[in-house]
Amino acid sequence: MTTGLMGQKLGMTQLFLDGGRAVPVTVIEAGPCRVSQVKTQERDGYAAVQLAYLELPDRKASKPSRGHFAKANLPVFRHVREFHASGDTPVGSTITVSLFAKGELVDVTGVSKGKGFQGVMKRHHFHGGPRSHGSMFHRAPGSIGSSSSPSRVWKNMRMAGHMGSVRVTTQALQVIDVRPEEHLIFVRGSIPGARGSLVVIKKSVKAS
Repeated sequence: MTTGLMGQKLGMTQLFLDGGRAVPVTVIEAGPCRVSQVKTQERDGYAAVQLAYLELPDRKASKPSRGHFAKANLPVFRHVREFHASGDTPVGSTITVSLFAKGELVDVTGVSKGKGFQGVMKRHHFHGGPRSHGSMFHRAPGSIGSSSSPSRVWKNMRMAGHMGSVRVTTQALQVIDVRPEEHLIFVRGSIPGARGSLVVIKKSVKAS
């Protein structure tokens, strides 16, 4: 069995717990994923399974991709990821959202929303200058170092630049509900990424 699977973010809503309290949840359409390759300790140096998600028409697939999936007698898929595995998981088997149970904790990885070029106040939460008239220093970054020494800008200086569109993992999110017949999983809180983006759901590594 694997430790996770892939899916796509559908959006956010709310669910009501047994006591009537409403909790915000993110709806993820997780799987079904097919096992396209099995890595073994003897042959590859580590044990893992390669999962494939979202079928792709042959006309849109590259020749190496078609050959890779042909070895497993599977159609071509759009996304491929590796996961740790335990036990026997044969090639071609299907992994569904029933891998997770209600109440357990999961880690969700995705690519955050891209926000383009942003200033230091939005990107790094700088305070900014006085808002009064005549200040002429409102949202600027301010000083970035000495002039004669060291006569350069230090590395990793917090400045304006591209924000977002990076790989982010949100850890220890509680599974509120699982609906295997609809391939849906509801996790409490928000996860990175826009609606329709690819996410990876794994069993939490820090959960006790």
